[in-house]
Amino acid sequence: MDIATIIGIFSSIGLLLVSMTMGVGLEAFYDLPSILVVCGGTACATMISYPLRDCLNTMSVLKNAFVARTTTIGEIIAGFAIFAAKARKEGLLSLESNLKDISDPFLQKGLQLTIDGLEPQAINEILETEISFQESRHRLGADIFQTMGNFAPAFGMIGTLLGLISMLRQLDDPSSIGPAMSLALVTTFYGAILSNVVFIPIAGKLRARSQDETMIKELIVQGLLALCRGDNPRIIEQKLHAFLPPSARISIFR
Repeated sequence: MDIATIIGIFSSIGLLLVSMTMGVGLEAFYDLPSILVVCGGTACATMISYPLRDCLNTMSVLKNAFVARTTTIGEIIAGFAIFAAKARKEGLLSLESNLKDISDPFLQKGLQLTIDGLEPQAINEILETEISFQESRHRLGADIFQTMGNFAPAFGMIGTLLGLISMLRQLDDPSSIGPAMSLALVTTFYGAILSNVVFIPIAGKLRARSQDETMIKELIVQGLLALCRGDNPRIIEQKLHAFLPPSARISIFR
């Protein structure tokens, strides 16, 4: 799990709840019509903006905001150095026994292509195409959450207008002013919270996750191409260390 995302969301919600409790109480911030206007309106406008299939597929991309990669870049680089040393001694076919121990589907696929004897150019084309489409999927997911973050405050303002219209039409009935003002103000509150605590931060995290995942996959491609060329394990490690800052470069040959 990505602790930063969990801490950020729950800390924001906790601070808001504490602030509301210390004020007039939580019940003052609950208004069902306001929830329907903001949540329902945002969902409907998003479905108008994107195909239903893309909206539903966004849920599969959402998990990337909460799940952190378990394998580090350093571990991947060390793995390639070990693969290269074994391949130089026993040949590329000997790496087939390592496939079952690889948890990363992209690395497993690339290594299988390498073992099968495909030309480096063909391997590069296949894997770069997969990276390109992965970026497109992740970008779409982030864009949808960004769009929802833009729509939520807008529907909060629409709810505010509805509340003000209702209030102005019933000024002769003082008892109706309170509920109308509640609808007017609480919908703006809901829209701002959903936009700035949920949708826009998740869109930003998805973009950051996509950049990290793309970098790791590019590193894997470079490692596989080096394996195909039969490069020295130390040379492969040095090449792949270029993806890391100097302070994080740890050699397995020391």
